[in-house]
Amino acid sequence: MLIVEVEVDCRDVMGGNTVDTVAETVAPYLESLTGGRARLKVVSNLAVRRLARAWAAFDKESLGGDDIVDGILDAYAFAEADRFRCTTHNKGIMNGVTSVALATGNDTRAIESGAHSYAARNGSYESLTKYAKDSEGNLVGSIELPVTAGILGGATSTHPVAKAVIKILGVKTARELAAVMASVGLAQNLAALRTPAVEGFGDT
Repeated sequence: MLIVEVEVDCRDVMGGNTVDTVAETVAPYLESLTGGRARLKVVSNLAVRRLARAWAAFDKESLGGDDIVDGILDAYAFAEADRFRCTTHNKGIMNGVTSVALATGNDTRAIESGAHSYAARNGSYESLTKYAKDSEGNLVGSIELPVTAGILGGATSTHPVAKAVIKILGVKTARELAAVMASVGLAQNLAALRTPAVEGFGDT
């Protein structure tokens, strides 16, 4: 089996149709080069060239003090150490990301599958977020995940609610929308970690 990966800069569209068209176009040429037969000519939702990142520092006093920060770090360490906990941890992140995707008319299933696959890219299932303390004891959080989102084409361009949400967000490019999704995912995750840090582990 020969796998040929074609990278396409989709700019401000999600890119599924674009990538599929490119793959179908180059397939006969690849068949002529290899003497083989092209079986699948389709986009991958693991878009590792479309990574979205967000970073934030949270004042320890605003969070509730040193004990709360330590509790959040313990909850994060639990997710890093245990794949059962990590699955729910990442699901909470995707609660935020998927909500923005749905509101803007993007493919929630593509973004979900890409994120979970990316979380397992190193051979084990890992947290999409990272947390640590800075030199002053404040909490620093970050997130990185692939986001195949667009602001042009499909429901994003035709559905009145999706168009209104894009306008409200004030985003002008797909990259900006992906950054919003990542930021919401990080904020959602912080809220989900703070609750057990204060009240103990429950359904979070």
